[in-house]
Amino acid sequence: MSVRVVVRTVSELCITVGTLIVLFVVYVLFWTGVKADNAMDHQIDELQKQWSKGAVAQGTQAPSGDRATASPKPPGPYTYGKPFAVMYIPRLGFTWNKPLVEGTATDVLKKGLGHYRGTAQLGQTGNFAVAGHRRTYGDPFKDFPELRRGDAVVLTDGTTWFTYRIDKGPYKTLPSDIEVIDPVPRKSGYTRPGRYLTLTTCDPEWGHSHRLIVWAHLDSTQPVEAGKPQALRR
Repeated sequence: MSVRVVVRTVSELCITVGTLIVLFVVYVLFWTGVKADNAMDHQIDELQKQWSKGAVAQGTQAPSGDRATASPKPPGPYTYGKPFAVMYIPRLGFTWNKPLVEGTATDVLKKGLGHYRGTAQLGQTGNFAVAGHRRTYGDPFKDFPELRRGDAVVLTDGTTWFTYRIDKGPYKTLPSDIEVIDPVPRKSGYTRPGRYLTLTTCDPEWGHSHRLIVWAHLDSTQPVEAGKPQALRR
């Protein structure tokens, strides 16, 4: 075999490998995002259809009054892999909204943000803990490091608006630090039981060697009939 043939063969292999790498990058950066955005839109559409028919089995009416002075009635059990609420974070943009799905497995997080099974339910005493991708599958928490103390995290289950306020974060820790989703997270600064929210995502942006954590407390609730909460009004 001549040197020319060898060089040509190696060159063709390099071009093929390079093409495959480019296609893989396009898949990771673009196509997974398109699929995830479509999946999340579908989850929200399904929830809104259920809510418009009055089929809100997961949540119950909040106590009267805007301030969170008492827990709403416990909702029914969440169904694995199914959406039950929508989250809004104004700091991440007034068009930012993501479905909340029960579970945190890989297949679940492709459809939206995932609720850690076994943690508190929405609005209840304990720690309502949520995970989301930093990158790929729609990049829901891409701008997670921009979150600041006092920022609002608003959720609705179709009957009630729940407004949480961030108290601490983003806090960087290791994936093995499972205490961050305890009912009273030790490093959060909270010292007694309450109605808390924990958000978690990966760090660095394209890696998963660490986790970024944000902790918040339930600041207020109001029925959906009263309109959007103040944090969502522009």
